[in-house]
Amino acid sequence: MTIRMLSRRRLLATVGSAAVATGIDGIARPYLSRAADRPVITHGVQSGDVSVDSGMVWARTDRPSRMTVEVATTDSFKTIHRGVFVDALPESDFTAKALLENLPAGQDVFYRIRFADLAEPTILSEPTTGRFRTAPSDRRSVSFVWSGDTAGQGWGIDEARGGMRAYATMLKNRPDFFLHNGDTIYADGPIAAEVKLPDGTLWKNIVTEDKSKPAETLAEFRGNFKYNLIDRNVRGFNAEVPMLVQWDDHEVYNNWWPGETLPVNEHRKTSYKSSNALLLAARASRAFHEYMPLRPAAAEAGRVYRKIAYGPLLDVFMLDMRSYRGPNGEGKEESYGPPAYFLGPQQLAWLKRELMNSRATWKVIAADMPLGLVVYHDFANKWGVEAAAQGMGGPPRGRELEVADLLSFVKHAGIRNTVWLTADVHYTAAHYYDPNKAAFQDFEPFWEFVSGPIHAGTFGPNDLDSTFGPQLMYIKAPAKEQGQNLSPASGLQFFGHVAIEGETGIMTVSLKDVDDRALWSTKLEPKMG
Repeated sequence: MTIRMLSRRRLLATVGSAAVATGIDGIARPYLSRAADRPVITHGVQSGDVSVDSGMVWARTDRPSRMTVEVATTDSFKTIHRGVFVDALPESDFTAKALLENLPAGQDVFYRIRFADLAEPTILSEPTTGRFRTAPSDRRSVSFVWSGDTAGQGWGIDEARGGMRAYATMLKNRPDFFLHNGDTIYADGPIAAEVKLPDGTLWKNIVTEDKSKPAETLAEFRGNFKYNLIDRNVRGFNAEVPMLVQWDDHEVYNNWWPGETLPVNEHRKTSYKSSNALLLAARASRAFHEYMPLRPAAAEAGRVYRKIAYGPLLDVFMLDMRSYRGPNGEGKEESYGPPAYFLGPQQLAWLKRELMNSRATWKVIAADMPLGLVVYHDFANKWGVEAAAQGMGGPPRGRELEVADLLSFVKHAGIRNTVWLTADVHYTAAHYYDPNKAAFQDFEPFWEFVSGPIHAGTFGPNDLDSTFGPQLMYIKAPAKEQGQNLSPASGLQFFGHVAIEGETGIMTVSLKDVDDRALWSTKLEPKMG
């Protein structure tokens, strides 16, 4: 057996040489001149949180350097409209993010990033170019893709099988942006060099030191984000498609909640040196914000929940169902209080306020967990509530109290055209929530669409809880005889595609697989007035 462990030096050379001169077409062109002296753009470029007139850009280098960003509206960069700079220092692991502002609406924006060595400012890196499109200010048609779950369950980068192929498939759809519903990494999931598949063949992962054990240190959490950026499909996608990102549990460890101590959960079997969930979450949050192109929150450091206004047709509400929740207990609380928190009172009040103030035709609620699927904290013993549904049917209890309050508010406030998008359960499905078939009926009907994993093990299906009346309209999950934790080689990797017509406002939602097959779709007409 050959173990493909990449040393830090070799990893830098492998990723850096591919990323240094990568342009918009994603093709690496190695350079020779003074290569050993120059700063290196180590993991490609990214953009995110794009609005009508702004967007975040990101890159990482290999030494203390100043990142300069040039902005143009053509890929020739014949006319450079503006430039910004920010320093990449050891404190941020040499990552740097910059907010590009005062951009034209509905416009392709090209950005070119270089790094200047702070010790010798005349020494510059080769440039790397990326692009994104700003949100429209008029009723131009909009499209985007969504999914979740990257590099989970030990399924890493097998280059012989094409790497993380679903990212290349999503790019073929030419979306305006990518909504990543969380589990952007699996910090608790080590990557082994080889995994034997049911057909007798081997899945051969690229392996790095930081992915050889569950992450505990800040460097190890950072290393998980670096691992995904080794993949050429991910880097090529990031250079062309901006990302709206949220997090869930695996950015820290499986099923965590604030205040949890590790000895009471499945991680007692691992080598975690600390039992403090919040300490690990603090390190994970820092790495997440360093490596993801989301805007920093002025009101609360490290905050993930936010609204992305994407023109008159669409507002996206990015939730955080992880950081403010109560314990993953039995979910039997009949009154609302800290044990029943899911979003938490502050985030729930924010969401109500922002939904009420939204003037967009469609309000997409990006949830890192589904509403009506039963997700156990301990699947083996079917114990504990990990998501909102507590698996009992009947009136709302536990975290369902918060969901019921929100759905009732949406109805009585006259808020139209809410659609929930999520991932987490590692299969794809469409759910129609019908109050006429629900135990709790004080809400208007709505859709929830589930899609994932984008590159992880495939599981499911999960049971539906009848409290809010979800009706299963479509599902694609492993057949019983296939078992669980199917590798990406099985082809059961999924993402969703949303297209909103500018003239009519009709939203078409399609569920797709890694080979770009449209498995199921539906058209939703907006309710006006």
